[in-house]
Amino acid sequence: MPRGGLIASIRNPAQLVVGAFVSFILVGTLLLTLPIASDRGGNVGFDNALFLSTSAATVTGLSTIDITDFSVFGEVVLMLLMQIGGFGIMTIGSVLAIVASDRVGLKQRMLAQAEIGAVDLGDLKRLLLAIAKITLAVEGTLAAILTVRFWRRGYEDNLVSSAYSAVFHSISAFNNAGISLYPDSLTRFVGDPVVVFGMSSAFIIGGLGFPIIVEVIRRQRLHRAGGPRRRVPWSVHTKITLLTTAALIVFGAVVVTTFEWDNPATLGSLDTFDKLLGGWFQGVTPRTAGFNTVDIGGMNEPTLLVITTLMFIGAGPASTAGGIKVTTFAVLAFVLWSEVRGNPDVNSFGRRLPSALIRQALTVALLSIGLVVGSSLLLMSIEDLSLTPALFESTSAFGTVGLSTGITGSLGPAGQLVLVLVMLTGRVGPVTFVTALALRERNRAYHYPEERPIIG
Repeated sequence: MPRGGLIASIRNPAQLVVGAFVSFILVGTLLLTLPIASDRGGNVGFDNALFLSTSAATVTGLSTIDITDFSVFGEVVLMLLMQIGGFGIMTIGSVLAIVASDRVGLKQRMLAQAEIGAVDLGDLKRLLLAIAKITLAVEGTLAAILTVRFWRRGYEDNLVSSAYSAVFHSISAFNNAGISLYPDSLTRFVGDPVVVFGMSSAFIIGGLGFPIIVEVIRRQRLHRAGGPRRRVPWSVHTKITLLTTAALIVFGAVVVTTFEWDNPATLGSLDTFDKLLGGWFQGVTPRTAGFNTVDIGGMNEPTLLVITTLMFIGAGPASTAGGIKVTTFAVLAFVLWSEVRGNPDVNSFGRRLPSALIRQALTVALLSIGLVVGSSLLLMSIEDLSLTPALFESTSAFGTVGLSTGITGSLGPAGQLVLVLVMLTGRVGPVTFVTALALRERNRAYHYPEERPIIG
């Protein structure tokens, strides 16, 4: 291909994000098919390797086979896939460029912006370095806590295995991957507050989004620096994300605990304290973390519907989480509220939201609904599933959550391929949609005559 044609074909950085993830998944697939990656020295099969590689790289957590089928080599491959996939291939590339040359080119900045949602290209260097520091700080702190807990409580045989398990689960938690070394996920820790709150804290922080974390840290530094007292306002993005996140966390924990309190298959057989811990964890984890401390397949239908909704919404933009993102959900709520009140503008925290932002939110939400409904329909027809498990599985794949009612391992090659495509779309899709829309935005010098169709 001529040089000009190649440049033109990659002008949109979102295309490179998709291409990089596909290449990354294929590399992981090849590594997982090696005999050394299997615990029994055989081959886990290309289908399973492709599914697990996609699940780890997109930080989803769905699995067609037990994690115990992999050797230490295979587990390390999965761990690297989770770390690089969560941090972002394009972000990793930009960070390496910063370290190597101490400067970032415009194209590298655009690539990283498409991946992490950075708003100001001028601040990208500091933002990327902050991301690296935050990632290592959170994962390192949690790994140290879990190492001591696993060793002292006898969850692992020795200190080395405790440290290994702690590092693996720390990476999985912060990146919202939901992959565990234990075949029953985290059900053995349902009554352990250190593990429950440690893991949930990590994936909540990871799901907030790096720009928010950086903003919080900067405000703390300004406060400690002293000097003239001046009020530094929070950004509208931070306000929306933090408040919506807090509301969804409380809602999920309360609803799951209430609906499952007497269910003998989940919380019913536990004592009061363990019920509260289990309800908290399962109410928070649907927002793309993917771990479970109780049996998801044993939950009541109303609980599954609530969890499906939370998985679809997801967590914060520019985070390790998936879904349509809490800001998209909040913007649509503001649109609804403004329309009900008859306001001509959509306002949020004393600021007017631009019409282009509203159109992007509607586009992301409607395309996401179409993807989930379409993939659910495919699973129902291909695998002969009922609506609830098909919708739950599709939403879990789209939201890169990893929760399952237990049907993932029974899916055939066609059903697995459907979920592979949904996981990939769920990880890079919203980024691609928004970036493509932003780059295609243009002003017209004319408007068509206005005419109103009948609504309702």
